[in-house]
Amino acid sequence: MLSARPLAGITVLEIGHSIAAPVAGMILGELGADVIKLENPGKGDYCRDWGPPFWGGSAAAFQAVNRAKRGITVDFRDEAQVDQLRTFIRKRVDVVLQNLKFGALDKYGLSAAALTAGKPSLIYCNLGAFGGSGPLRDRPGYDPLMQAHSGLMSIMGEQGRPPVRVGVSIVDSGTGMWAALGILAAVVERNRTGQGGVIDTSLYEGALAWMAIPLASYLASGKPPAREGSGAAQIVPYQAYKTSDGWIMVLAGNDNLFRRMCEAIAMPALADDERFRTNRARVVNRGQLIPVLEEVIARDTTSAWRKRFDAVGVPNGPIQTADEVIRDPQTEALGILQRSPDGELTLVGLPLSFDGVRPAFDRRSPNLGEHNAEILTPSSEGD
Repeated sequence: MLSARPLAGITVLEIGHSIAAPVAGMILGELGADVIKLENPGKGDYCRDWGPPFWGGSAAAFQAVNRAKRGITVDFRDEAQVDQLRTFIRKRVDVVLQNLKFGALDKYGLSAAALTAGKPSLIYCNLGAFGGSGPLRDRPGYDPLMQAHSGLMSIMGEQGRPPVRVGVSIVDSGTGMWAALGILAAVVERNRTGQGGVIDTSLYEGALAWMAIPLASYLASGKPPAREGSGAAQIVPYQAYKTSDGWIMVLAGNDNLFRRMCEAIAMPALADDERFRTNRARVVNRGQLIPVLEEVIARDTTSAWRKRFDAVGVPNGPIQTADEVIRDPQTEALGILQRSPDGELTLVGLPLSFDGVRPAFDRRSPNLGEHNAEILTPSSEGD
């Protein structure tokens, strides 16, 4: 049977702030690693103050991405504390994960080169802004900047309207996942060879990974992708429609599903129209098809349309708000909303289960420097 804590026995030092590295650290911690979050004394991670709302002593955003960790503080102006940290890494740490500005740790002897030279088994992950090379290497980076710079914002929203960004930190979170994936692969490699090494990823690379299909489309056609609103450039009909009381997403992703959709809206002749018979034709003629579908679907309620589409097997779903998602029976059935051990916080758990068991919410985010005594005292550093 698979364990819900497969990384038990791995110690990770997270020298990070904001979202990307904390997401990676949280994933590893939920998977069983002992993740130790390092912050500067005083205010700590910037994200602690990203509110309101505040919840359990810190911003809700901080709570969402920093559970499953212990916490320490180190004043990098104090050489004794830095030396203590280096000793701790050498004796106890398997993985260092950091997302500070390029080269920020070098002066303290905490660079990838310095630490892996002294400890060849160490896995060191740099999660930067624009990466470790190139003309933008030294520039800072944040999620909205990367959504803009990567082209992601150029395909968001609707034609003729101002650019919009994805409303969640999708680049931060996605790059955090890539960092965690790289670390997991390195752990497997180290188990075989005994050797660690350096992993590099960046927000810009993570953003470009989200743009893989639009960029492939441009490279193939020479035409920059257009904004499609809720739709998709390559599939029609595949978008949201306004009903008489809300919105519904309808995804007729192939010709057979389009035929069924036409049956559900009582317009079977549309499926035999040469302009709409194939997806290739529908993409070319979307401007003629979509207004017809919009006019029909606006006549009835979301619930009524869901029943009709469900009856013929056309994928569909309501556009829900956060409160509706929380109350959704499917959300409840999955058990992905988890309460902290003290019962104060309810957060989204890891979207993974192992032999039917989801990693539990066993440790809420640490208070600033909460575990200094148990981690950084000489007696806690091991032999």
